Amino acid sequence: MRESLNEKREGAYHPITIAIRDLERIFRNLGFSVATGPEKESEWYNFDALNIPPNHPARDLWDTFWIDKNAGELLRTHTSPVQIRYMEKHSPAGGPIAIIAPGKTYRYEATDATHEAQFYQIEGLLVGKDIHLGHLKGVLSKFLGDFYGTKADVRLRPSFFPFVEPGVEVDMTCFNCKKGEECSVCKGTGWIELMGAGMVHPKVLSNVGIDPKVFQGFAFGAGIDRLVMLKYGIDDVRLFYGGDLRLTEQFRAKSNL
Repeated sequence: MRESLNEKREGAYHPITIAIRDLERIFRNLGFSVATGPEKESEWYNFDALNIPPNHPARDLWDTFWIDKNAGELLRTHTSPVQIRYMEKHSPAGGPIAIIAPGKTYRYEATDATHEAQFYQIEGLLVGKDIHLGHLKGVLSKFLGDFYGTKADVRLRPSFFPFVEPGVEVDMTCFNCKKGEECSVCKGTGWIELMGAGMVHPKVLSNVGIDPKVFQGFAFGAGIDRLVMLKYGIDDVRLFYGGDLRLTEQFRAKSNL
């Protein structure tokens, strides 16, 4: 029978919204604050201040939606500009800077099951005295363990990102198979690649007026869409943005948490 137009239906949160709410709760419990910034950005905040100057080959890694290239206006390709804006206004001299920056980002690329032109990202930043990679590993282990509801062993692999030095790729032990051989999540490796991270490049700190000889810090960035896809076994990122209410209906119970 066709549903009555007068029948009231209780809504449900989108899984991305639920994830952001969970991420903010987890990091607030770890002493982090939530920071936000504009989605329309300048070239300085999106690239230059992050040690990605004009003609730097790393710019090719970000397929940018330019609003006005001559004026340096664009849609942000990551939430790293939020870190720059925050550090400009806050000094670690009075205590460590500890923030996360969840939000929507944009990249001009083809859409398929694992790529979207718009997606959500979360970035984290901790700057203070005597901060090192051990702190990064500890924070990420706690965060991933809470988010996936399991003990998370984390490993760091050397990598390159222009805004950190050293840079690392972050993997966690597979929560699906516990290093089993037949697993669609980790393909039998026992590890899941999740995000990039590293120690904030001294030049980035200098760009915001923080003395890198006195203060150090770590930063990390992960795609929220990917975190959610792994957690709930969703195999196509386009499902998040297709407007099909059958997706959100499956998360009704979690909407009231």
